[in-house]
Amino acid sequence: MTADLARLGRVLGLERREGCRDTAVRGGLDELLRRQARDEPPGSPLLRMVGALPPAGYRSLPPEERRGWLGRAIATVEHELRSGGGEAARRRPARPAPSPATARRGAPASKRAAPAVAAKRERAAPKREAPATTSRRAIPEGVAALGLPIDEAGARLGQRLLRRLERIGVRTVGDALRHWPHRHDDYSRVVPITELIPGEKQTVRATVVDARQRLWGRKGAEATIGDASGSRMKVVWWNQPFVADQLNRLETGTEIALSGEVDAYRGRPSFNNPAWEPIGGKRRHTGRFVPVYPTTEGLPQQRLRETIANLIDRFADRLPETLPEALRERRALPGVAEAVRWMHYPGDEAQLAAARRRLAFDELLAVQIGAVRRKRERLLRPAPAFGGVAVAEAFLAMLPFAPTAAQRRALGEVLDDLARPQPMARLLQGDVGSGKTVVALAAMLAAVAGGSQAALMAPTEVLAEQHFRTICRLLSGEPEPPLHGSVSLPFLPQPLRVVLLTGSTRAKERRAALEAIGHGGPVIAVGTHALIQEGVEFARLGLAVADEQHRFGVMQRSALLGGDPEDGDGGGGEGPSPHLLVMTATPIPRSLALTFYGDLDHSAIGELPPGRTPIETIAVPQPPHGDLVAVGEYEAGRAEAFARVRSEVAASRQAFVICPLVEGSDAVAARAATAEYE
Repeated sequence: MTADLARLGRVLGLERREGCRDTAVRGGLDELLRRQARDEPPGSPLLRMVGALPPAGYRSLPPEERRGWLGRAIATVEHELRSGGGEAARRRPARPAPSPATARRGAPASKRAAPAVAAKRERAAPKREAPATTSRRAIPEGVAALGLPIDEAGARLGQRLLRRLERIGVRTVGDALRHWPHRHDDYSRVVPITELIPGEKQTVRATVVDARQRLWGRKGAEATIGDASGSRMKVVWWNQPFVADQLNRLETGTEIALSGEVDAYRGRPSFNNPAWEPIGGKRRHTGRFVPVYPTTEGLPQQRLRETIANLIDRFADRLPETLPEALRERRALPGVAEAVRWMHYPGDEAQLAAARRRLAFDELLAVQIGAVRRKRERLLRPAPAFGGVAVAEAFLAMLPFAPTAAQRRALGEVLDDLARPQPMARLLQGDVGSGKTVVALAAMLAAVAGGSQAALMAPTEVLAEQHFRTICRLLSGEPEPPLHGSVSLPFLPQPLRVVLLTGSTRAKERRAALEAIGHGGPVIAVGTHALIQEGVEFARLGLAVADEQHRFGVMQRSALLGGDPEDGDGGGGEGPSPHLLVMTATPIPRSLALTFYGDLDHSAIGELPPGRTPIETIAVPQPPHGDLVAVGEYEAGRAEAFARVRSEVAASRQAFVICPLVEGSDAVAARAATAEYE
């Protein structure tokens, strides 16, 4: 157990009290869960909690589903803490002793009074934090050292800094090595003072001519530096008067490197708050690609950089190499220790790109291995076999329209899977209006004809009711569904019940639906997450269909299949495992489908029925990162996309925008684009 369950429980409780708005922790709950679960062993409570979320994470859930997940997660944390499993995670550095000023707050008023001079002296005194107690036990050999808390790995940091590091998810050596920079500043090009360009990030080598504290205006330190060309320039460090003392302690003639964005002062180049360090030692902040890390208030970038750099020097070689040398050579991938060093401190752009390729390869390989393992384990379990070709053809013959060739091809692949005694797991992909529901309904009828029950789960009540009405209309021929009671079909031996089960289903209708599901007769159940709530037990579930599958997590899929959620893929128990069909309208290319749905077989409906309006997809360029050309392309593409949404809605047509990472101005623009039509 490596996760801090006590802290996580407090954050989850705060999130629930604040209305499940994903504001309890900076960066969002998903980022905290990702950091906490980084070194968790398989099957741990935290991994089970994360597995219950959809792939897009907590932020993608609607408010009512967030509240439900939070309740289950908090109960899991409390149970683990009560059972003692979180004892190691609850370990905290001891709080520093209260300062004399704090201790005096409880004293009588007569003793609290102090002369004004003493009070002023106390306020002016620099605050020093005691160094953290370093464990005397020997540092473990090999990989075990990566799990050491930072204060036990020899890092001389105060308790206050340790708490701030913990706030950003850095508690152990391994956390520090994997705390990746979100960008690098390129200070690798050293130029003379005469060639500095205002607005550019550049580096100079110079000696200090004089340095002094600024005692007027804004406090800080001010220095004049000169380089070999004889040119001089002014440098200011605002709110850092101590820099003057540091510079004055340098030996005469010592060269320093200064890196930062060049400003202009009275028409001449200058530096404001540059990073600096003497020439000669290991350079962390100047004259190279310098990492810029995600940090928090009170944790200076330079201090964080030095802490991580020291741990990289001491422990990077202990990272376990997971790839064979032959594979690394074939793929031109660096070793893991080298990749980690380059990811933090690359020598150039090529090294940074190579490090990213290696780390991305490791992540994708882990995903793919897990997917293959799940698929192999699934194929070892039995499942009911349905010979439903005749039933499917009879159903298609009664439709008021002719299925497309793509629908028939996809249905044939699904029916081939259903005829095998191993559980099907297939992704059905197609645009909105391509006829995925017809294919799924034909498969569900084949399962019902084979003596089993079928279920279709949708992520929202609106979509679940839409599926319910569509299924009822196709089966009964009634122009105004929903269907009440049951329907007799010539190709089924018994009447078929179609029931709807959502969170808004009234008590009487819910009891009738639960009775039909539990009785074991021919049933197609349509619903939301209500289908996997406690008290819903299918007598003979043979096929489970999940629409918009990217909105469901692994544990939710498992619960729908009737297995133990801790299995991670469902279908547990001694009886046959249900077949699984998942549907999505998201236009995922084949390569991405194999990446994200590697444990699923893939079917695509690549054509629309006659008369359907073609779906046009517009991709807006990625948000820019300082490139002026990219900024222009992005702004133009975004404006065009929102203009198209307005025009389509004004013409009484439909349009939607997928913005999984919309924040800030994009969110405002997205709301503004459709606000007048809501």
